[in-house]
Amino acid sequence: MEQRLYHGNLTPTDLGEALIARFNRGNLHAQRFGDDERVIVQIGSRPGMMTGGDTAISVILQKIEDGVAVRLGQQAWLGIAASLGTTALAALRSPFNLLGRLDDLAQDIQNLQIDEQVWQAIEEVARSAGASQELSERLRRIKCPYCLTANPVGAPNCIACGAPLGEVQPRTCPNCGFVVKTSESICPNCKQALSV
Repeated sequence: MEQRLYHGNLTPTDLGEALIARFNRGNLHAQRFGDDERVIVQIGSRPGMMTGGDTAISVILQKIEDGVAVRLGQQAWLGIAASLGTTALAALRSPFNLLGRLDDLAQDIQNLQIDEQVWQAIEEVARSAGASQELSERLRRIKCPYCLTANPVGAPNCIACGAPLGEVQPRTCPNCGFVVKTSESICPNCKQALSV
């Protein structure tokens, strides 16, 4: 399950409504469950569609401090694989059968890209709301390890006792937005290498 954190003026409801608007059309059906704190959006093939294989994916939108955590479930692709297999068998029997399966093939390819389309839709909404994977301004405070005074991010020394603050400066993973320590070289959330 892939997760990304977005900090800023954004709610699970905002993202849920954007996903419904984007995916509840054509061969796809989207529905929303939950409340203001946690929203689940399920996106799947419409029942009884004549083209392409069946697929489904769930998006979990959870309110966090100063933002939203977005988790994408694993896409159900067995129906797509079966449809692609049918297309391949039809083409093996006779290449002209492929002409009759072009709509199925196009729909299967589109369905295979749903997770990328979901992330793209979420990025667009986050950008329009001024949210990002960077720390929000309110969370951009560090605590002095000696006197426990809150200091602005980037301050070299504590404003109260003067102790050095270099080791406690927070940063976020550029891939998922997770808050990581300066000493970490791999994000504990998404396991991607962090740039130094």
